[in-house]
Amino acid sequence: MRIAVYAFEGVTMFHLAVPQMVFGEVARQGLAEWETVLFTDDGDAIRTAEGYQIGGLAGLDAAAAADVVVIPSWDENGKRPSGELAGALQQAHGQGATVVGLCLGAFALADSGLLAARPAVTHWHALDAFSQHYPDIPVDRTVLYIDHGDVLTSAGTAAGIDACLHIVRSRLGAEAANHVARSLVVAPHRSGGQAQYIERPILHPGGTNPIAEALDWAIEHLGDKISVDDLAKASHMSRRSFIRAFRAATGTTPATWLRARRLDEVRRLLEITDLPIDRIAAQCGFSSPITMRQNFMSEYATTPSEYRRRFSASAPSPYSASEA
Repeated sequence: MRIAVYAFEGVTMFHLAVPQMVFGEVARQGLAEWETVLFTDDGDAIRTAEGYQIGGLAGLDAAAAADVVVIPSWDENGKRPSGELAGALQQAHGQGATVVGLCLGAFALADSGLLAARPAVTHWHALDAFSQHYPDIPVDRTVLYIDHGDVLTSAGTAAGIDACLHIVRSRLGAEAANHVARSLVVAPHRSGGQAQYIERPILHPGGTNPIAEALDWAIEHLGDKISVDDLAKASHMSRRSFIRAFRAATGTTPATWLRARRLDEVRRLLEITDLPIDRIAAQCGFSSPITMRQNFMSEYATTPSEYRRRFSASAPSPYSASEA
């Protein structure tokens, strides 16, 4: 798979490095033949925000030849993409490439007409400005990234890592994404959204984190029926205080977080075991295989059986060059 990352004058080294780091690790670990290149409007060298000059860059034709085109951030002064860049993004999108706007890169995608009226996300401090510039594009303030299949946007800074790992996961499977995440020493999947950064997490005055204790307890008891009261008890908090603290710390509700963790475990078991679907449903805390299937379909737009056929360790490797 060919990935083209846009480099522009004043981009930070971190934003430019994130997609190269994640996608490059796929190739370095031998998971798939992924190639990442940097490009600019004209192939000329650029100077980063830190003052480093980067040369040897490709031109806009790199976008036309890519399967994924990434705008890793954008100019904070509201500069619009050049007509040539917007045209290159539209051409790549029209040819079937996935176009990705990490952090402020969502502005470039919106200016290029690739978001239309579909929901998007960007850095939390720019959400109001984004809504003012593009009132027809809904913004979701609660998520780390939004994937429409052909277009993906992510929240601020480190959420770019989450979005890039999501791309690895969606194309190569959860085990490949976990492998890359372990190699980079980052979380393979973070729950919640930007609210966890906007709001101040409420921690126990003694220095321990009761929410973390509750989450650890829940992970160990996914097969059990878990209520909010159970989680509150595990955190040694009242139900009301727990719900408030949980949302402040994670940016989501206990039910949503628990559903996501159960589905994570379903995917893991589908990939690495031959357990029957009903056993997996019970082991992951779903009341029935039908309930698990409905939740799985809603989240991943495929069935558990089809997911297993594609990503099971006993199936033909999804890391082959033909699927890269």
